[in-house]
Amino acid sequence: MSSITTNSNHVNQQQNTTDSIINVSGIKPEVYSIGQEQTPVIIIDNFADDLFTLLDIARQQVQFTKDDGSYYPGVRAPLPQRYAIEVINQVFQLIYDVYRVPHHLRIKPQILSFSLISQAPDSLMPLQRLPHFDTPEPYYFAILHYLNDGPHGNTAFFRHKNTGFERINEARMEHYFTSAKAFLTDHAKDTPEYFVKSDQHYDIYHQIEYRPNRLVIYPGNMLHSTLVDLRTDIDDNPNTGRLTANIFINFK
Repeated sequence: MSSITTNSNHVNQQQNTTDSIINVSGIKPEVYSIGQEQTPVIIIDNFADDLFTLLDIARQQVQFTKDDGSYYPGVRAPLPQRYAIEVINQVFQLIYDVYRVPHHLRIKPQILSFSLISQAPDSLMPLQRLPHFDTPEPYYFAILHYLNDGPHGNTAFFRHKNTGFERINEARMEHYFTSAKAFLTDHAKDTPEYFVKSDQHYDIYHQIEYRPNRLVIYPGNMLHSTLVDLRTDIDDNPNTGRLTANIFINFK
């Protein structure tokens, strides 16, 4: 990731614009404040003019492998940096404005990957069976681009019932983890499965529908998960699976 240079205003891009992987003619973002904590999430439909080149790269030019460095229940492949730069340049000012990110903080790309869910439910580890957050850091954001045609599972946001938490920051972490152990205890002997509906521990309070070429932005400290549809989503084929482009950025 060393070829991506950053400053507070944009991610520099040195290739000719004719080599762009996507073209973006204009975006129409919608901002929704969700949950009891009224956290903004950003949705941009029809983000790119077309996805042909990006999909061709995902289907023909990269190799998907298991991500052993995380709990992601599937396979990933590196995103082309040219695509990631274009996306970030389109939305960075929007993120600064919506989330009131201090302007002295610099954009730091973290993870750039294509992702496909592929793990069978019965092989899930305990922590893969409950909603998660990416980081407690305050200005870390997920940029999620749905790519393949649907139907596929939505992205859901959760409230932890015992604490009432919808976002987990540093101050909440110890209390949350202590309380969340009750879920693991209650389900220790259950057949492993994906978390796809509210229960006595977590409440789904908002869903973002999966739509191809929809871009979604949300803080990484929100409790969230894919509502995995076993009929369509457990599929490591980039032609048919729940293919997403995932860009994680931090402002530091």
